[in-house]
Amino acid sequence: MDNILVSVEDLSVTFDTVHGPVNAVKGVSFAIRRGEALGIVGESGSGKSVVCRALLQLFTPNAKVRQGRVLYDGNDVLKMSAADLKAYRGQKAAMIFQNPSTHLDPTMTVGDQVAEGLMIHRQLGRAEASAQAVRLLDDMKILEAPRRAQAYPHELSGGMRQRVMIAAALACSPRLLIADEPTTALDVTVQAQILALIRSIRKERDLTIVLVTHDLGVIGEVCDRIIVMKDGRIVEAGTREEILTRPKVDYTRQLIRSQPFLLPDRAHFSAPDQSEIMAVRDLSITFPAPRSLTDMLRGKPAYTVRAVDKVTISLRRGGCLGVVGESGSGKSTLARALVGLLKPSSGSIHIEGLERGKDRGRVVQMAFQDPYLSLNPAYTIKQTLLEPFIAHRLCAPSEAPERLKQLMSMVELPQELLHRKTNQLSGGQRQRVGIARALAMSPAILIADEVTSALDVSIQAQILELFKRLQKQLNLTLILISHDLAVVRHLCEEVAVMRHGKLVEYGRSADVLRNPQTDYTQALLNAVPKLMIANVE
Repeated sequence: MDNILVSVEDLSVTFDTVHGPVNAVKGVSFAIRRGEALGIVGESGSGKSVVCRALLQLFTPNAKVRQGRVLYDGNDVLKMSAADLKAYRGQKAAMIFQNPSTHLDPTMTVGDQVAEGLMIHRQLGRAEASAQAVRLLDDMKILEAPRRAQAYPHELSGGMRQRVMIAAALACSPRLLIADEPTTALDVTVQAQILALIRSIRKERDLTIVLVTHDLGVIGEVCDRIIVMKDGRIVEAGTREEILTRPKVDYTRQLIRSQPFLLPDRAHFSAPDQSEIMAVRDLSITFPAPRSLTDMLRGKPAYTVRAVDKVTISLRRGGCLGVVGESGSGKSTLARALVGLLKPSSGSIHIEGLERGKDRGRVVQMAFQDPYLSLNPAYTIKQTLLEPFIAHRLCAPSEAPERLKQLMSMVELPQELLHRKTNQLSGGQRQRVGIARALAMSPAILIADEVTSALDVSIQAQILELFKRLQKQLNLTLILISHDLAVVRHLCEEVAVMRHGKLVEYGRSADVLRNPQTDYTQALLNAVPKLMIANVE
């Protein structure tokens, strides 16, 4: 017992909601040894994030601990006073979150945010804390750390923002680091860098780590032991090898089967009509780069950023094209140009043989990465889906109820959800509403921009099956923008690999992803976590 740093004993947590109490965690018990890396996996709603927040007593006001203890070095975190909690958080235990954009202050430089904990917990002066913050950013492998310390969060990439979060969490040398889905929205190469960073700082600082995720590939890269949660309970626990190679319960086997890297390659699908539906020729999109006041006063000339650089692709009716690449590769900019949200600087986009203009939205629609942001939170689902019918006069008012019923059925959602708002839906349900809204226009082409990146693996698998069914049922042409090569390999017949706005490799996905011809594509493939797992068929 002397080697145990954290012990959770019979923990039960309930949330009071407008629909009644929700039992989020039910009698959970486990222990974490000093220096150990523990992974907690499960679907959305399994209780894994509630458990990790209990380790810091980070509860929302409507949460109630019904029973249990959370012991850190023998002290019950759940009974700590406000003063004790302030000292505990940051100095002894710290947390990095899934989305650093929502946890970093947009009005403060990242250097100041890292230094803040040092001034509060270590009583360092501003100058000394700032210097220490730069050293921490440098330790996190952030290039030009002194300059980056002066930047604001929006001026950094997603990977750099996550490194800043890790630096801030480690500022006061805590012994326990809790990471809640730290790589979910990152592309594969940045994810590999963050995982390598977590492994190295664990070794250097003798950290105890709790990693919460739905990605077993990530778990396999970092963790010694794994806890599997479902419906607020632990259903299986064991070493990494035991869980991944010898799972005992059906639920764990189901999670393993749902991992994207286990999905089969897309079988070649030949639609009855294989005519060309979209032709993109030498497409370029440029943006003026913002100049600082200093640059303008010095007379430094303005320059442009070439986000998409002479890209040429074509798409057959009923086909599926995957567009992959790192953050900043130009893939989302290309998607926005195809749907008509951006005007090309040069080149052409022909759809069904015509160079489309403002009417392109009738033919091409987009489902966005985060439906929580792209759907109006003040609208019910019924209002959301009715909006395109009304705005574009797609049907008579008397026909609208039947069209809504068809849309909900098409994306496999129950009709009773029509009267709910987006915050009353699960992540998978919200994503289906976003897809339904795009389908309301009966488009020939649907662009899906990172639609599965924030979903747990079982919901992700359901959305992929939904896309395959819709493609066959509607003869829908799909363009999938993704950083997940396994998802692209499963769903797409063709793949376009982009880097710095250029198309570096293009062809059948089976050929490109199994026999890449460029070092860059090979690097993307090498960055995907490799994991030995059970045969769970």
